[in-house]
Amino acid sequence: MSTWVKRNSNVIRQGSTTVDIFLYAIALVLCLATLYPFYYVIIMSISSPREVAAMNVLFFPKGFYLGSYELIVKDAQMWWAYSNTLIYVACGTILNCLAAVLGAYPLTARNLKGRKWIIAYLIIPMYFGGGLIPSFLLVNQLGLYNTMFAVIIPGAVSIWNIILVRTFFMTIPEGLKESAFIDGASHWQLLTRIILPISKPILAVIAIYSIVGIWNSWFEALVYLPNEQLHPLQMYLYRIVVQQSVDLKELTMEENRTAMANILTNMQLKYSIIVFTTLPVICTYPFFQRFFIKGALLGSLKE
Repeated sequence: MSTWVKRNSNVIRQGSTTVDIFLYAIALVLCLATLYPFYYVIIMSISSPREVAAMNVLFFPKGFYLGSYELIVKDAQMWWAYSNTLIYVACGTILNCLAAVLGAYPLTARNLKGRKWIIAYLIIPMYFGGGLIPSFLLVNQLGLYNTMFAVIIPGAVSIWNIILVRTFFMTIPEGLKESAFIDGASHWQLLTRIILPISKPILAVIAIYSIVGIWNSWFEALVYLPNEQLHPLQMYLYRIVVQQSVDLKELTMEENRTAMANILTNMQLKYSIIVFTTLPVICTYPFFQRFFIKGALLGSLKE
């Protein structure tokens, strides 16, 4: 006896195996295309300098040479730029998080008069700016030119971060806030003792955005910092790879080396210093990963 079962049109059907394989193949190709440039720089940095100069390295390292990394570690100028970058990252990240929290919390108050107008006013400079020349004149008039504050202060407040944190704060139940006020808590106590402890995910998002952005920035130093002693690590890398104004032979090679050996090593040094300056910021992501995904999703919810 055969039983006829009526097909329910509302049942979600399983995807086609062929389509799944096709999508996985596309994802794999995109992943390889994204990771290969960095992999290429790594194998170039550890291959033989002669193979690197001849551009014979493609998929696997040829030879094994770590002398470039040894020379980088001994470069005092690079470590000075490294310390400058750590200062910029630490100060910039703290100021970004502080400005985002203090700017977002008042905008969550539903009884704040003109709240929508304030939000609209904040959105305008997020899309429209005065440009480079007005910014340069402002930094110069404030006396920040050729100081570390020229890099730290202008980027301390991010409208995008404020809106992102505000959106996260709006997901916190109003009943929790009202209960705190009934118990006699002030706005400052509510922010520091209740809201911030449960806002670690969004703060992690702001922190990782700030760390990556400041670590990779070099244009502000190019415009505002003529003093090379204040340059960050990426500006030092820019001078080596793009401008080639840093004579790596004088910095790292012994006087009794031949000119050809200097040239070969200098070519590989560029790849090595790219790896050396990129790995630290990549290694910071695992520490924020468990907060980052949750914060990015919750911070994207609409009010």
